[in-house]
Amino acid sequence: MSTISGRRKEATAVVRLTKGKGTLTVNKKNIDEYFGRDVAKMIIRQPLVLTKSENVYDIDIKVQGGGSFGQAGAIRLAISKALIELNPELRAELKKAGYLTRDSRVKERKKVGLKKARKSPQFSKR
Repeated sequence: MSTISGRRKEATAVVRLTKGKGTLTVNKKNIDEYFGRDVAKMIIRQPLVLTKSENVYDIDIKVQGGGSFGQAGAIRLAISKALIELNPELRAELKKAGYLTRDSRVKERKKVGLKKARKSPQFSKR
């Protein structure tokens, strides 16, 4: 099985799916150890729940960069792509749910003369 990658913000995830019992391993840790918030775990499991393949595949994930929700989004995209590679018939279902769209929003760069991307220094008339 080849490795499939997914990205969101600054996070990059590489996923490997193998037939198994449904264990999710993130950076050699259990998903419950790695992600503290339940919402992040829910985001990761969404494509598996939608395709009813929660207990069909063991998923080994390597993720780096970004925050917890950026990483969760990257993992979700990678899992969705990997499921399609194994079963192309799932594409329509995953596409309709929006799991195959890469969220391209990234942090806006800081501009010269400003404090942040858009925040300007306090104006003084005199």
